[in-house]
Amino acid sequence: MQSIKKNFFELFGLPISFDVDVESLSEKYHELQKEFHPDASSLETEIEKMRSVQFTSFVNEAYNTLKSPIKRAGYFLTTQGFDTENVSQNELDMDLLLEQMQLREKIAELPKDDSAMPALANLKQDVKQKLLIQQSSFADDARSEKYKSAKKTFHELQFLYKLLSEIEENEERRLEY
Repeated sequence: MQSIKKNFFELFGLPISFDVDVESLSEKYHELQKEFHPDASSLETEIEKMRSVQFTSFVNEAYNTLKSPIKRAGYFLTTQGFDTENVSQNELDMDLLLEQMQLREKIAELPKDDSAMPALANLKQDVKQKLLIQQSSFADDARSEKYKSAKKTFHELQFLYKLLSEIEENEERRLEY
């Protein structure tokens, strides 16, 4: 059985990089699941079954981290020695923070019924576009080993993902899901 001590990139045989071939990641994930899934080890000892369960859990966590751009960005930064949990004010762009507050106010001012759906759809599209731009910026910084800049962009991405989530929650509330 492979080691749980490997980093997520090594586990899937990938270079440590933000740029990940998601198709290769998925293929390797399914191979590992097939090989180490606890149901495949039904005739083994209890200790071997427990190891299989632990390893499968590790594989799932690694896969979910690497397939998500925001989680992958954070994980990538930790492999480069950066603490992504703590952020200082100088790592945040004040224009971005102001824009975030304005967008949240805009959401709060929308009607509470489904007549707000077109406005929410437009906001959602704008945020998704900003996410793509920031992800590209993060990838460029990571490739160029500009990790401090990448960390700043990572925190900006976190704000954008949170805003996107809030927009989607507002859509669901208005559609009464």
